[in-house]
Amino acid sequence: MASDHERLRALKAFDETKAGVKGLVDAGVTAVPSIFHHPPEPLPVDAEPHHFAIPVIDLAGAERAELVAQLNAAAETVGFFQVVNHGVPEDLLAEMLAAVRSFIEEPAEAKASYYTRDFGRRVRYQSNFDLFQSPAANWRDSLYMEMAPDPPAPEEIPPACRGVAPDYVRLVRELYRELLGLLSEALGLRRGYLEQDAACLDGLNFAGHYYPACPEPHLTLGTTRHSDPSFLTVLLQDAVGGLQVLVDGKKWVEVPAVAGALVVNVGDFLQLVSNDRFRSVEHRVVASSVGPRISVACFFRTSGAAASTRVLRPIVTGGESEARYRSTTVEELLRHYRAKGLDGTSALQHFKL
Repeated sequence: MASDHERLRALKAFDETKAGVKGLVDAGVTAVPSIFHHPPEPLPVDAEPHHFAIPVIDLAGAERAELVAQLNAAAETVGFFQVVNHGVPEDLLAEMLAAVRSFIEEPAEAKASYYTRDFGRRVRYQSNFDLFQSPAANWRDSLYMEMAPDPPAPEEIPPACRGVAPDYVRLVRELYRELLGLLSEALGLRRGYLEQDAACLDGLNFAGHYYPACPEPHLTLGTTRHSDPSFLTVLLQDAVGGLQVLVDGKKWVEVPAVAGALVVNVGDFLQLVSNDRFRSVEHRVVASSVGPRISVACFFRTSGAAASTRVLRPIVTGGESEARYRSTTVEELLRHYRAKGLDGTSALQHFKL
């Protein structure tokens, strides 16, 4: 087993290439480097996933009261659901996935200027945001863009994504606004509460993920088990598969690719604000010998200067007698999340009362 000093040296050498995991694959690696080795997973994968299905909700297929009930049931139980007839055209979904793939597959020297670990930059290309904090690195490269409230100038966005990302983000943001209204009603509040009073619409972080085919997928992960530092996350995934949700803390269930659908999950911010009514559930991406897998996640959360003053506080409603979390700022929660890295534990435990 490598010493801490040897591991740090290997991490720095990998990071300094600015080529990411894609660079390793392009170099022809046939064995997964030790910095990517994860311990065996003790929990089983559901061998019969038809026993538990991630809900698919047709946003054009029911009256509003029924949609509120469907979203409430999904958010209170598994914390994940897929939506169809969501207002984002299928050709735009395909273009967004293709744009992320095109950028990551550019030569390393073409991407090097975007490679950074400076969270202050609105456009960042990197492999593993928590490379130097997490117990093991993930088999994944990512393009991050802070798209709201202060989006990057067009020339800051990589050319491969420049013509599609703003349009995609605009439509996903409209979908998110609609979902916030439905979830507000599910909490017994007026339609605009989460958007206006709880200020859940004031930030959007775009993450385009690229998971190369892996020569030894049993040794590593695409993304370690985690929950999201967001109110909601809206995910676009391709048909490769690999996203799994931890159900009842006991077993992993695959989130199947549904043509034209977007995956939505409750984030830590919304679990805190809803006072545990809605569940931010742990999930992961397994590595695969098939690939690349491409996904685009839109994390809806306060960002920029406002994060230091934006307070997250539980909404205590109905028969609830007390708050289950202490109030905190977005900045404090994000600082804690980044400091601990994707270590398989929930950031919310730090704020429990």
